[in-house]
Amino acid sequence: MFSELYARSSFSFLRGASHPEGLIQRAAELNYESIAILDHMGVYGSVRAHLAARRHGIRALVGATVRFPGSAPGESSLEVPILVDSITGYQNLCRLLTELHCNSEEDLARVLRRARATSNCLPYSTRGMVALLTSDSFSSFDRRDLLKIALLIRRTFGKHNVYITLTRDHSRGSNKINRLFIDLSRHLDLPLLASNAPLYAHRHNRLLADCFTCLRHHTTLDEAGSLLATNSERYLKSPEEMSSLFSDQPDALTNAGILSERLKFTLDDLEYRFPSYHENGRRLNPEEEASLLRELTFLGARNRYRNIGKKVRQQLEHELSLIIRLGFSGYFLIVWEIVDFARSQGILCQGRGSAANSAVCYCLGITACDPVGGGLLFERFLSENRRSWPDIDVDFPSGERRETVIQHVFQKYAPRGAAMTANVITYRPKSAFRDISKVLGFSDATAARFSSLISSPHNSENAGRKSPSPSGNAKKHHPPSATDGIMGDCMFLLGDDGQLEETLKQSGISQDHPRFKPLIQLYHEVLSFPRHLGQHSGGMIICDTGLDSIVPLQPASMPNRTIAQWDKDDCEELGIVKVDLLGLGMLAAMEDSLRICQQRGKTIDLARIPDDDAATFDLLCRADTIGTFQVESRAQMATLPLMQPKEFYDLVIEIALIRPGPIVGDLVHPYLNRRSGRHAVDYIHPDFQPVLERTLGVPLFQEQVLRMAMIIAGFDGSEADQLRRAMAFKRSDERMESITEKLRSRMSQRQINIEVQEKVIKSINSFALYGFPESHAISFALLAYASCWLKAHHTAEFFAGLLNNQPMGFYPVASLLHDARRHGLHLKPVSVIHSALETTVIDDDTLRLGLQHLKNLSTSTSSTLLEARSHALFIDLPDFLGRVHPSKKERRLLAAAGALDDLSGVTHRRDALWQGEQIPQEDLLTHRADCHPDLSGISATETTCPLPPMSDFEKLRADYDSQGYSTGEHPMALLRKAWDKHTRETSDPPCEEKIHSSIDPSSLARACDFQSISHGQHASCAGIVICRQRPSTAKGHCFISLEDETGIANLFIPRTTFERYRLLITTEQFLLCHGRMQVGESDSHTLYTTCIEPLPSGLPFQTSSHDFH
Repeated sequence: MFSELYARSSFSFLRGASHPEGLIQRAAELNYESIAILDHMGVYGSVRAHLAARRHGIRALVGATVRFPGSAPGESSLEVPILVDSITGYQNLCRLLTELHCNSEEDLARVLRRARATSNCLPYSTRGMVALLTSDSFSSFDRRDLLKIALLIRRTFGKHNVYITLTRDHSRGSNKINRLFIDLSRHLDLPLLASNAPLYAHRHNRLLADCFTCLRHHTTLDEAGSLLATNSERYLKSPEEMSSLFSDQPDALTNAGILSERLKFTLDDLEYRFPSYHENGRRLNPEEEASLLRELTFLGARNRYRNIGKKVRQQLEHELSLIIRLGFSGYFLIVWEIVDFARSQGILCQGRGSAANSAVCYCLGITACDPVGGGLLFERFLSENRRSWPDIDVDFPSGERRETVIQHVFQKYAPRGAAMTANVITYRPKSAFRDISKVLGFSDATAARFSSLISSPHNSENAGRKSPSPSGNAKKHHPPSATDGIMGDCMFLLGDDGQLEETLKQSGISQDHPRFKPLIQLYHEVLSFPRHLGQHSGGMIICDTGLDSIVPLQPASMPNRTIAQWDKDDCEELGIVKVDLLGLGMLAAMEDSLRICQQRGKTIDLARIPDDDAATFDLLCRADTIGTFQVESRAQMATLPLMQPKEFYDLVIEIALIRPGPIVGDLVHPYLNRRSGRHAVDYIHPDFQPVLERTLGVPLFQEQVLRMAMIIAGFDGSEADQLRRAMAFKRSDERMESITEKLRSRMSQRQINIEVQEKVIKSINSFALYGFPESHAISFALLAYASCWLKAHHTAEFFAGLLNNQPMGFYPVASLLHDARRHGLHLKPVSVIHSALETTVIDDDTLRLGLQHLKNLSTSTSSTLLEARSHALFIDLPDFLGRVHPSKKERRLLAAAGALDDLSGVTHRRDALWQGEQIPQEDLLTHRADCHPDLSGISATETTCPLPPMSDFEKLRADYDSQGYSTGEHPMALLRKAWDKHTRETSDPPCEEKIHSSIDPSSLARACDFQSISHGQHASCAGIVICRQRPSTAKGHCFISLEDETGIANLFIPRTTFERYRLLITTEQFLLCHGRMQVGESDSHTLYTTCIEPLPSGLPFQTSSHDFH
């Protein structure tokens, strides 16, 4: 039976035009027994092919097309498809690919030259590998060149491991090449192999393959010329077609079948072994690992619980017994060692996810929530029915602190024992349209227009729907819930062709364009295709025996990191353990806050802060949560007053509730209505009451959904785990559909009411979108509560930590500073006399901003400044310039920002600018760091500034230009003062301020005035846009947050208003908005906006906002 041994898939990145699964499915349809997918320089798609082959009952053979660089300058590279016949061959292939990826071209060329001097092509073992010589292997078809390369490959791999491959795709010159190959085969006594070298499963995929060729060569279809295939023959052909093509070479067909039988290895034979725990350089055996784990667990239990009660002891014994029985002791110890290392370095960390269900993890210090006290189910984390390893995620402060931990793991398992898991970057709507339109010859402007149109839901998706009336207030209207804003960056996929065609029309491509239909076809076809390989945010896999024998490794974009060629789902499928070391900006901010508290004599242990603090819950109830963790978004802040959280578990529910899954699944309003008593609690089915009681009958947590399936459909632990995996598996809908049908069938067999069935299915599908385990919500709630507690009780330290770790969260620095002022903090500006690198706390009411906030002040200048000041304070500006030597741009930056104002002899910012320009002329020609002019002779009288001080508006502009914010008055406060002044005076304001004179400030409501405006009353407001959201859940409506000097005003922009003022909304930084007030639940006030104008502020500086696009 013929087997195709040289196929390539989409994981050859811009070469193959079918997914691995598509090739496998087609091979099964054609009655293949096996197929080999040899992707370019890797086994990226091998796991997907393996799983698909298992489903279809055929074998996916493993290999790769390997590119060897030339061994001398100007020498062409050599491409050799390689198959593996055993685990040894697979391991050697992985090591070979790792070497080729991880070494430079120069190093590889040097190694290959040395190898070829000994008559070998490679300095690496080729045992277990089979090489194919194809037309792609040769840059020249000169007989002498063919013979030279063939001899080299034969010496390297061995005579019985080299095949000469014939292809008959009717391309230019293919017959001539085949005749040369047949002669070469006879001359060297090497067997022939028949192949069609398919790049796609079906003939109609050829156009996409041509597009990939154009993208690879940075050209268009019009200009590609001979780069393109001459026909559509490179598809996966049936054995019958291949027999007809090679009827004159029956041996080539027979050899394909014989070789496929020889290739016994599949990924089922992978010999992965999780590393044992090492203590003092010695590997512990399983018994020693179990003993050490028990010892550390009970030591931690005594610290956590003081007195270990019967319930805790029983739970620990139960968990330890299962962990040891399943052979996971070493895994827990290795994660414990990583966390222990972090803590030894003073790095704040906390485990989350399902690991929070484990009392052992809690006692080891991996997680921070008590699962015994919280009644969490350990079996959600680990059970004998689960086929996979337990998943432990640990959050670390983002940035250098987390990188310290990651590098610790790399070094511990060096040189090739650890790697980050891959993240396959696929085509999404924007990138798909950009690349396809480029290939078809459309302009970049067209692609940019398309991208802007799909940054938020398209107006046509709501065609025919009635928008709330913009006028009239007889009936009490409520805008869509602000919780819709949680999905602010969701992008619609344009799955409906009518919707896509309308968007293309708005992008400037009409339906009568000759390439309109190919554009639509290729756009849909390329969506979800791999573009390139990225790295997972924190997933690491490790191995004792060398990870490069399990999966090829390659360099990551970040220095001193490597990534595996498989993503996290691939690794889980093959039983490869992943440890997630995730970065969390809030942890970095909290770590800084705690460090500052300790420096000020306030040692705080977050594990011991009270969980019933009244001030913290008051802060939450009034939604005073700007800058905190998880509860600072508009959606969360709108829900908190409705929830009125009074205890910790309320916060857990709040965090789980305001997420895409529950929102799309329509769980938010039912829960809130039941909590407020407006609706009765509905448990869906009486048997669900014990499971859903804490969440008022609303299934919010993944654990609840799994338990519901076990109760209503009789799922056992193994089936419940399949459901969990299907809900967590984002790659396709196939698993979810399969398990849903099984669930529905079981419920029908048990004669469950259809309505109940539909409610259960709907709950599960919601979790497939974005399910949240209860333990995960608890872990996040701990951090959310701690951040709120810090804001309530250590406000200065909280804001200092937050400012030192920007950018992060929903709000720009300017908004955080205004919020700090509202909490009574006095903010001192950056000063070369007083500022450290970071923001510092002077006292409980005062912060001094740090040098790091100045744009374009180099790290070296900051370091020099702090070093010079540590020896002696700066006497005056000449002394500062003479000792720090900032560049000309930096001198001007510091002066304009007011950072030099505290120096003796400097009276104002323009004075500092003036003095800074009095440097002797020879300094302009001085570039060496060790040659600086003597400025000591410059006196204050020589530098008297003839320029007036900056006005408030000029200072504001200088602050925003140099720092992105101002410690002075809010821009809106200055504007109101200018408007007030203009209404009192007949003359115009100073021309340099250019403040528009037609604004009547008394007609504008401030953010703090919203609460006193009654429902339906017309109102106008103005402010800086700090957030724009137009989520897919909002039916085309938009939400805007405007900030003024008194706070943040929430605006609802109906779809019709958004479309009318789209350009203003998306581009203007200051807006003047008119509409009527809408008062919702918990007395929330939102302006239903009917008219929008640009606010004529005359302030030419850039502000920042958190936007949907």
